[in-house]
Formats: sequence, C-alpha cells, structure tokens
Amino acid sequence: MRLLHHDRAAGVYRLRLETPSDLWRIARLVRPGDLVGASTTRRDPEAPEDVAGAERSRRRIYLAVRVEQVEFHGFSKHVRLTGPIVEGPFDIGRHHTLDLTEGDEVALTKPEMTPGERAVLDEGLAGSQEPTILLAAVDWGDSSIVRLRGRAVEPVADLRRTIAGKRYPGGQGEKDRSAYVTEILEVLRREGPAATALVFAGPGFLKEELLRRLVEADPVLAKRTRVYPTAESGRVGVDELLRSGKASEALRGSVAAEESEVVERLVRALAGGRRAAIGPREVAEAVEAGAVDTLLVSDQLLADPATVPVLDRARAGRVRFFVVREDGEAGKRLAGLGRIAAILRYDWVSPTSATGSPGAPRGAPPTGA
Repeated sequence: MRLLHHDRAAGVYRLRLETPSDLWRIARLVRPGDLVGASTTRRDPEAPEDVAGAERSRRRIYLAVRVEQVEFHGFSKHVRLTGPIVEGPFDIGRHHTLDLTEGDEVALTKPEMTPGERAVLDEGLAGSQEPTILLAAVDWGDSSIVRLRGRAVEPVADLRRTIAGKRYPGGQGEKDRSAYVTEILEVLRREGPAATALVFAGPGFLKEELLRRLVEADPVLAKRTRVYPTAESGRVGVDELLRSGKASEALRGSVAAEESEVVERLVRALAGGRRAAIGPREVAEAVEAGAVDTLLVSDQLLADPATVPVLDRARAGRVRFFVVREDGEAGKRLAGLGRIAAILRYDWVSPTSATGSPGAPRGAPPTGA
C-alpha cells in the first residue's frame, strides 16, 4: 500500500492498493459513513432514451460515495463499496458500487481513525515491499503448495495421489514416486521465479529429495530454498510451520507467518499461567496496569465501541498492536479466546474475580507466591 497524499486537516488519505493484502486492509479501514472516491465506470445518462439500458455506453469517471456497505471478496481479490454518490459529474444521490482491485487508487476521507485502524494502515504502508514466499508442505501422496504475501495465504496446488507400495524395486511404486516428484517440481519451477524464497516442510525425506532434484534442474531457485521438518504435510503442515516459528528467518517479512507465530506465542503464554490476558475485561485491566507487551485484536473488533477505548489506552502506552484476520487459522484460535488478548511483559493476574474472559476466572496468586 502506498500513501500518495495525506491532507491532515481534512482527514483525506489517497492510497494505491498494490497487493491482495491491501484489499483486505482497505476493507478494514472503510466503515459505513466514510467517504471514498475512486475512478469507476457508470452509464451515461445523456445516452438516447431509445437505447436499451444494458447497451448504453459507460464512461470512466471519478465518483465519491458515502459508504453504506463494505464487501471483501478475498477469493476473487476485490472489494465492493456501495453507497449514494456525493461527488461526480452526474447522478448525485443515486447509489453506486466502487469495485476495487489491485492497482487501484482510492481517496478515503476519515478524519479520525481508531488505534486498530491506524495499526492496519501503518502495516500496509510499511509493507509495500512484502516478500512473496512459496511454501510446500510435502509427503508422499499428500502435499500442499501455498503462496504467502502479506496477509494472504493463497493456495497454489493440493497434490493428493495414491502411490503403490515399494515392495519390488522398479515396480509401480517407484514409477508413482518418480511421477509425483516430477509433478511437484513442475509446479515449483512454474511458480518459483516470482517468489522471494522457497520453503520445503514435511515429516519424511521427500523434501530432501525435492531439494536434490531442484539443485539439478534449477540451481538458481535452489539457492533460495530452505528445508524444515514438520510432523504433518498438506494444509495441516503449512499451518504447523507458520505457527511454530521454526522458519522465522526464511519467512521474514511475511505478515501471515508472523500472525500465526504471535497467536502461538499467546497460547504458550496462556499455558504458562500469568503471562497472558484474554477477553475484553482482563485485557483492559492489564493495559491499565502497564503489563501488556503485545495486544492481539481480531479484525472484527476494530470499530467495536467497547474495544476502542482499550485500544486507545494501549496506544498511549506504546503497546505493540497486532490485528489478526478472523477468517484465517490464527484468527479462529484468537476468536476462541474472546477475540482480544495480550501477551504480558511480566507475571500478572487480574485483581477481579470475574474477568469477562472465556472459561473459569483466574484468581490471585496463593499467599507467599
């Protein structure tokens, strides 16, 4: 995401959406009531009346709408913003839908942002050079290849095949394995040149075999490849590697990987007893106590009236924010913990008996602890 212009007095941000992640970000920044302008097309009202509506010529014009509805379509990579036209050459007051895709420029008028929205914007502006990482979690007969860029985890290929046993050398099993390795390599060599790095993961020796074959077939791509062990392959193996932190160096710059890792850190801190706060009330108390190191909040709570004051206080205390997409695996885990949580700087417990957090409330430490 690139900031082209910022009018502080009017609260206008002119932005260029450069990646699929930027579409998710603009969908989280725009709220009903906001004013958004962009280049779009609309039927010319000056077309002759005897011309069918579907055949009337469309003009490319600049329109601004007062947003009433925001729709994010991650699979097809576009955002739809619908509302009445408030600025444009014609049809003022009539409804129009701005359909935003990668490469579009938008003008967002938003005099005030919540701390969570500010965190989303700052992340986008800092991530204009987000790396593209190809991740393959492989094993015989069950492999998944995904592309990581920013917030996006895009499926590239799921390769599930039945492979015969290897009782006899040179038999069907050996042929199946050779064909399977070739199929995976074809996908990797097709997608690899556009990637900053390639990561192999999996439980067996297929990942090492793939690297050996890649060195022979494409030494340039092989130099950008790293190998890590996981207990699982396929989509489960992808999730395991992202949250484990094992490949943090290879995945550096990937917000999707960082998202999974930070939620895993929260879960481990929670298991440890006193280094995590979960739920709205407990997090608010931890923020007031100055105990919070990293605050995690679901993207569904960014404009929630009960959450905004907590985020305001946290931002004033220079707490690190991490907004988590609820439609991802990490977001589902955070949703199960109340959609807002915090990793703490030191051991801390809630001073109240009822915290508003999921599960049984936590009590004070035993005497003498």
